[in-house]
Amino acid sequence: MTVFTEETRERAREIIARYPADRSRSALLPLLHLVQAEEGYVSPAGVEFCAEVLGLNKAQVGAVATFYTMYKRKPTGDWLVSVCTNTMCNVLGGQQVYDTLAEHLGVGHDETTADGSITLEHAECLAACDYGPVMTVNYDFFDGVDPQTAVGVVDELRAGGRPMPTRGARLCTLKEMAVQLAGFADEREGAVADGGPGEPTLRGLRLAQQHGISVPGFDPKTPIRSKAEADKAAAEAKARAEAAKPAPAAAVAKGGDGAATPTGTPGNAGAGEPAAPERATGSTTRDVKAPDDKSPEIRAAETRQPDASTAVADAPGTKVPVDTTAPAARDAREAEAAGTAANPPAGDGKPAGDEAGAQERNLNEASADTGGAGPAGASGTGVQK
Repeated sequence: MTVFTEETRERAREIIARYPADRSRSALLPLLHLVQAEEGYVSPAGVEFCAEVLGLNKAQVGAVATFYTMYKRKPTGDWLVSVCTNTMCNVLGGQQVYDTLAEHLGVGHDETTADGSITLEHAECLAACDYGPVMTVNYDFFDGVDPQTAVGVVDELRAGGRPMPTRGARLCTLKEMAVQLAGFADEREGAVADGGPGEPTLRGLRLAQQHGISVPGFDPKTPIRSKAEADKAAAEAKARAEAAKPAPAAAVAKGGDGAATPTGTPGNAGAGEPAAPERATGSTTRDVKAPDDKSPEIRAAETRQPDASTAVADAPGTKVPVDTTAPAARDAREAEAAGTAANPPAGDGKPAGDEAGAQERNLNEASADTGGAGPAGASGTGVQK
């Protein structure tokens, strides 16, 4: 099992400190990037580490780690090459780019080359349709690629080079990228990108300038205010709005003798005065805020692990459920290993049943279930089965 370094633990504490004390769970996403930066993927040890520092259980961490595709669940190469095969890029040749790379590298979707340097994947969309077909290397863009240029990029990577992306900073390894995604600056010399946006991105701006289109009343020479000036202006606007509000009129209700009594003053119950809690509910228990006033995470934590400060609803005999004894470490490991073995990863990322043989087999089974009746089979009443 991996033992995470003290530097990683110090960075983990720094990440958690970015969030309010009662919202530390929000640090889970950057923490997963942090452990991936050390191991190259989110291992079971990485899941356990995140659960430990955040006070969560491994199932909660694993649910997040398996939801997002940027968290890799098995060892990944230094260079993650993603080729967009979605509609726009596919029409422009994205599938041919992917197929050529798969044959050239000898790997399929989500597989890594024998030397451990490159992992290939086809992506559903890389959000750059105006540059298609596109591929990314560790999430940096190579625009308008064709099979030959894509092969040239991966060959340069395998030779130890770092080709310059079309847009963005110079390339870094997947582990170096994970450190940045965890919220830490790239300290390499010259790592900051010095290139501008691509021409397709600027096309709308060019057309607006050409035809004199702009936002009404917009002055491009208007100076940008500092944060202090903006905050001051906002406070002054809020004060003016408050001063312009009319004073609220006192609510008046009739007392028991028919006389008008301001609401909230002592008087007969039911005559405009709010009833005291003990007279309204028959209980002397202190008021408890509605559960909806709290976040779901806090409500769940208080339910699962109540303490002396946890507010309990005023209901006689109410019992708060608590977790049972945690399973032994050995049993947990065996269960996790069994679950992993029973759920092998898909080979090429395609949906099950996509092959013609599987479809034909499913049709035959469906026909057998209906007593041999085909799709046009009908019951005696003329209603299709």
